[in-house]
Amino acid sequence: MAKNSRNRKTTRKNNSRQNRQGNRHRQDRGKQIHERSNRTSPNKGLGGDVVEGRQAVRELLAAGNRRVREVVLITDLDPSPILAQIKDLALEKRVPLREVTRSKFDSLAVTESPQGVVSFAEPLPNLEIEDLLSSPMGKPFLLVMDGIMDPRNLGAMLRTAECAGVTGVLLPKHGATRITPAVTKTAQGAIEHLPIASVSSIPKGLNLLKGQGVWTVGLDADSVTDIYELEVTDEPVALVLGSEGQGLGRLSRERCDLIAKIPLIGSIDSLNVSAAAAVACFEIAKKRRLQNM
Repeated sequence: MAKNSRNRKTTRKNNSRQNRQGNRHRQDRGKQIHERSNRTSPNKGLGGDVVEGRQAVRELLAAGNRRVREVVLITDLDPSPILAQIKDLALEKRVPLREVTRSKFDSLAVTESPQGVVSFAEPLPNLEIEDLLSSPMGKPFLLVMDGIMDPRNLGAMLRTAECAGVTGVLLPKHGATRITPAVTKTAQGAIEHLPIASVSSIPKGLNLLKGQGVWTVGLDADSVTDIYELEVTDEPVALVLGSEGQGLGRLSRERCDLIAKIPLIGSIDSLNVSAAAAVACFEIAKKRRLQNM
């Protein structure tokens, strides 16, 4: 009995070791695929060249804003309306569609739950600030992100921005996450509809925006002004959010025309940055809509 027990323990340890090795292999393989896709593109742009998840891939194909090199599916996926739409769009756009085994797919995917779909496309174009100011949607409503490090936060903020009617997004070129596969999946296709620009530093970008007549509003818990009291929302406006944990950088804070806070009622003294972005974006969107009625 003791010998059998030792054998079972050894088997469990070996299985656990194999699982960890398999996970590491998948992550390393996914990184290699991502890096190879970047190397084949002369302009890396902001990233976004690997798109995973059904909704994100469907929006990539439907928007038609950038060239899609290939869509890869797992062969034994259960039929669903969104998969049928992806296949129809790929056929319509003449995008190569490849079905592979689950093990082969796992070697291509990067995120934890790609839903059996991954696509490889041209990177997102890296726009200039001037491009964000020429919106056909009227007065600019911009979202500026000062050093967001978590890809899921960035993806959630981009999704919120698109849904709230933000007309453009400004990101730093350094010191923040790029548009990774995790960002594209979490954004659920929002990156295909949002103009996105980047600058060498957010303080510099804020100066450029102010020079073009855009009100810059930083979000900071230490402000005495509530987000609900803003009176510049009917003007060209840029909402500025800082990084997780650190908040707005000192120079970014100094460059903002106004600083506002989201008043909190409970015992916890802060919101996740993506949740704060959602509250602030929709508050500004509400005010702009009411002012235009």
